[in-house]
Amino acid sequence: MKKKLWITGFIFLLMLALVYGVYQWMNARSFQVFGHLTDQVETNEKVVALTFDDGPTEHVGDLLGLLQQYEAKSTFFLIGKDMEDNMEKAQEIVEAGHQVGNHTYSHEKMVFKSYAFYKKELNRTNELIRESGYEGKIDFRPPYGKKLFGLPYYLKQKNMDTITWNLEPDTFYSTVEDKVTYVNENVKKGSIILLHPMYGERKKALATVEGILKSLTEKGYSFVTVDELQRYEEE
Repeated sequence: MKKKLWITGFIFLLMLALVYGVYQWMNARSFQVFGHLTDQVETNEKVVALTFDDGPTEHVGDLLGLLQQYEAKSTFFLIGKDMEDNMEKAQEIVEAGHQVGNHTYSHEKMVFKSYAFYKKELNRTNELIRESGYEGKIDFRPPYGKKLFGLPYYLKQKNMDTITWNLEPDTFYSTVEDKVTYVNENVKKGSIILLHPMYGERKKALATVEGILKSLTEKGYSFVTVDELQRYEEE
């Protein structure tokens, strides 16, 4: 009886460890099984990449104006279905000289899905990105940062890089001041900063972006696209 209880307990603990391992693997910001992933770069230059997830929405115009004011280039990871509804906004992003990345078509979590699902989500969005006029390399950011086996494998076949981040102020804080302070206290040369200015409170989102732009500019940082940031690591 004791032996059976011991075996049952061991199997239970093993299953817990397996579930925990899969969860950590799925949410890892700096590792995936296949292909290339970048969460930040190692560089001696004071450069960072501002990255914006979701959209495009009607907030694009004000955001682009703010970036222009600080001579900042950024990377927009856009959702395919939002691009269909706001293609002219996607075109404005491209015309302003920013990088456009793939954030799937539907923004569903990209885990425990079929290979055909990954293919449909990415290919459809890539086509829309090209329709917007963007001609550069298309990087990918998984919704919620989640990925396991199938998605990275498909990305490797498509020669697409996965871009995550090392700073995520929206995840930990709610006020503009706290978000800006968090970035200032944790920024590193080569950081990739994740922001979500497309939805929610418009003034608050723009104030956060402006606070980060202003404070990091005063620290001597420049703002580049993810594609440009990766080149600093190569130099």
